[in-house]
Amino acid sequence: MSPQRIDIKTDVCIGAGQCALTAPDVFTQDDDGFSQVLPGREDGNGSPLLREAARACPVAAISIREE
Repeated sequence: MSPQRIDIKTDVCIGAGQCALTAPDVFTQDDDGFSQVLPGREDGNGSPLLREAARACPVAAISIREE
């Protein structure tokens, strides 16, 4: 698997938290309730639920790209 990069469009995120519920090993929510990637997990580190978490976002604020 080629390296991946996770991007969260912070201006689009509504803080629904579906990503953190689906892939808690990659995503969390900040103090304001908006999604963020856990430190050191910016590449997804092979999480099997990474793509499912991106699909679960109700406003499509998460993108995963191959590097």
